[in-house]
Amino acid sequence: MLNESLITVLGSLVVAAPLALFGVLGVASLLSRPISERMTGRLVPTAVLVGLFSATAILILMLALGRSHVSVEIGQWVAIPGYHFSVKLIFDRLSLPFVILSFALCGVIGAFANRYMHREPGFPRFFIGFAMFLSGMAITSLAGTIETLFAGWELVGLSSAMLVAFFFSRPGPVRNGLYVWTVYRISDAALLTASVVMHHLRGEGDFDILLGTGSWPHSTASVTSQQAVVIGLLLLVAAAGKSALVPFSGWLPRAMEGPTPSSAIFYGALSVHLGAFLLLRISPLLDESYWLSAVVLLVGAATAIFAAFTERVQTDIKCALSFASLTQVGIIVAEIGIGLPRYIPLIHIIGHACLRTLQFLRAPSLLYDYRIMENAIGDRLPRMPGFWESRLPRSLSVWCYRLAMERGYLDGWLRDRIVDPFWAALCWCDRIERRWTDFLSGGNSRTSDRPNAGGESFEELL
Repeated sequence: MLNESLITVLGSLVVAAPLALFGVLGVASLLSRPISERMTGRLVPTAVLVGLFSATAILILMLALGRSHVSVEIGQWVAIPGYHFSVKLIFDRLSLPFVILSFALCGVIGAFANRYMHREPGFPRFFIGFAMFLSGMAITSLAGTIETLFAGWELVGLSSAMLVAFFFSRPGPVRNGLYVWTVYRISDAALLTASVVMHHLRGEGDFDILLGTGSWPHSTASVTSQQAVVIGLLLLVAAAGKSALVPFSGWLPRAMEGPTPSSAIFYGALSVHLGAFLLLRISPLLDESYWLSAVVLLVGAATAIFAAFTERVQTDIKCALSFASLTQVGIIVAEIGIGLPRYIPLIHIIGHACLRTLQFLRAPSLLYDYRIMENAIGDRLPRMPGFWESRLPRSLSVWCYRLAMERGYLDGWLRDRIVDPFWAALCWCDRIERRWTDFLSGGNSRTSDRPNAGGESFEELL
């Protein structure tokens, strides 16, 4: 009983520490009394260390007690016939390494950003987004129900879009932040639909009930192969949108508009791996359907090939690193789909996240070192052609270069095939509604928000 109470307290602290940081920084800014840089530099590592030590203590307790799965019930929010919504945290061999990784890397990024963002006018605003992201990562990593996961998922997405648009005085970051948020909406819609399907099948969104008995990675799903395909495909779309998998890869270079620390923690270390983490969480569903595993493998392989192909022509170091990171994420997803032991992609995530964090943080000073070397030799540093560059015909090389520069025309394909038809359908519904309201009111019922005569496309609005 004492051990259970201690685990409950420590488990609550893992989530409460970043939420408390977010609340303190957010309330201070809402009251127009933002906390000073020095105090922020103390609060951030304190919250990170409390969460990190609590998660590590739970890991030590579980190892000492010989347990591989622990659930912490925070509370019952909704309990009615046919619907059950509880806030539940699970600590197992997947969530604990990922949440410890999140706190460790966020601690490194927080210490770096405290100096990197020194005297930046948006210093408090940056750390509010940072605290929101850390809270979302902790909740998502430990979520025991799909509703809890959705709450953390939303916090991560919102903080990501806000920090992409951090330099809001320029139109580019705001436009790209809205673009990222739009793609995230597709991901969130798929995750929400999967939640509805899970409730329809089981009456609640508890992962322990959906994934059956046994602890990760040895659990067995308690659904049929057809049900696994439906839920798995919806969650795959959610993972693809969050991790920029094909065909949603076009938003990744746009997200580099944010500050370097946020780019490092989002698109090099943690956020970009959330899709793979979700697929690892539902990996028992993949075991129930070879078709679902084949689709996951195909998406992962296509993403790795596309990102490796596109990364070679990037002229911005952050974009090049983001596509290099996406290449590894695609390989990780392919490892999950091909059915390798689940610990292999988990170890791949941890190692890759640490490496990309270092590379992103080193990027600004690396450019400075390059300029020093180029000034010393009086010329550009030599670049050797790759294996294929020296063997492909020039016309084909030019075509491949243009295809890579346009990022496979994925943005245009999404706009023409998905966004524009959806936007046209919404505009048609709006016109029908206006006709009815004008008819019922006997005049112009809504003149204030009537669109311009020329109209605007969805791309223009973004």
